[in-house]
Amino acid sequence: MLKHSLNFKLSQKLSPQQIQLMKLIQLPTQAFEQRLQEEMVENPALEGSLNDNNESLDDYNDASNDDNYDDYDNDQIDTGDINIDEYLSNDETPDYKYQSNNYSDDDEDRSMPMQAQVSFHQDLINQLNTFILTEDDREIAEFLVGSIEDSGYIRRTIQDIVDDMAFTQGVYTDEKTVERILHVVQQLEPSGVGARDLQECLLIQLKHKTPTESVNLAITIIEKQFDAFTKKHYDKLLQKFDCTKEQLKKAIDEIEKLNPKPGGSYDSNSRMVEHVVPDFTIRIVDGELELLLNGRNAPELHVSKDYQEMLQTYKVSSDKSNSQKDAVQFIKQKLDSAKWFIDAIKQRQETLFVTMNAIMYFQQEYFLDGEESKLKPMILKDIADMIGLDISTISRVANSKYVDTPYGTKLIKEFFSEAMKNDQGEDVSTIEIKNILERVIAEEDKSKPLPDEDLAAMLKEKGFPIARRTIAKYREQLDIPVARLRKKM
Repeated sequence: MLKHSLNFKLSQKLSPQQIQLMKLIQLPTQAFEQRLQEEMVENPALEGSLNDNNESLDDYNDASNDDNYDDYDNDQIDTGDINIDEYLSNDETPDYKYQSNNYSDDDEDRSMPMQAQVSFHQDLINQLNTFILTEDDREIAEFLVGSIEDSGYIRRTIQDIVDDMAFTQGVYTDEKTVERILHVVQQLEPSGVGARDLQECLLIQLKHKTPTESVNLAITIIEKQFDAFTKKHYDKLLQKFDCTKEQLKKAIDEIEKLNPKPGGSYDSNSRMVEHVVPDFTIRIVDGELELLLNGRNAPELHVSKDYQEMLQTYKVSSDKSNSQKDAVQFIKQKLDSAKWFIDAIKQRQETLFVTMNAIMYFQQEYFLDGEESKLKPMILKDIADMIGLDISTISRVANSKYVDTPYGTKLIKEFFSEAMKNDQGEDVSTIEIKNILERVIAEEDKSKPLPDEDLAAMLKEKGFPIARRTIAKYREQLDIPVARLRKKM
């Protein structure tokens, strides 16, 4: 028997322009400025500047002559069908300027002088110059330094390094020689650099310390009972080394002072920190919330006057040669692109403001006094339903934008959370529950940290009946280890 089946599949395909718009919406302020500059370099028909003059902008309003650019059929490529007037403005200097009183009037582009820094790897190379090495040994040492990751580790095997030097540098050596030179590299600062794993990293740092009873015991623990130490099996360590609790505690204190990522210490002290530029500002004025969009999101753009003049010349010309038609096609393409980009920026601007405005009023109680317990449960769909936009659009705004509030600069996605019911049947934000969980763990007895079952029982006493697995999930989201790893002497 022959069976026929008909399957229908509904799929939504976004146009290339829609995809570009989504990418524009996702960009935070600094990345948006860079994208704008790239577009202006690529498209000579697009002219303008960033709105970095700190001026106050009026209500959302098209103060330009952009309305002169009517809709047209983008598929019409034949130059004979192009309506030149659609690309020409009655104004000699058409420009498109987004204006709104919802822009911060104190958006200052301050430049801070930064001291020039030596890179991590260059600093290590400079230190090598203080060692007396043969030419061959120095070449190996510099190759090893080049193999060190930003965290300070060498993650490659000695054999891989030997092979790589032979293939890429034409340097033929052996594992024994490379191992010998590696010990030289491991004498560089910060202490622990050049280690191949955490155990070796800690040992290098301990062996650089002045020998004491505590340091010597710490070295023995890392060398012989590293696994027991990482799992905090202190009873096993006490039995193995026949020491007192006080002696073990001092040895562990020595280990806990060490840096598990020696390269990271250089990174935090010597590299320039990228400062977050808030995309929005929320202020309280006379007891009311006021939302401002960073003025750097409002560039002044217009279509090139030169390109308009070229179209005007073509329009009045009696002799329309093939070369002239080719030029007009090129001009049309660039003008189409410029017009779309200008429209896309306005859509981005309006989308950002409308989305953040909805979030601000949804969380009005929090923004008025900064008390985190007043953050209401809020999911992407809540905001999407309020303003009639896609959940994916809300997500793009929330995941990449920051808002400056009277209580600090926050990543917008931090205001979103699911709802949990307390023992009164009231909806409570998971943010509040996580804060309570974090406080409970901070106040626990570190010699007997609470397992997830006990944490669940304690939160239940506080009015939040939560399952153990949910406690585990929240603990992991807060980057808090299990009870065994929180244990201290």
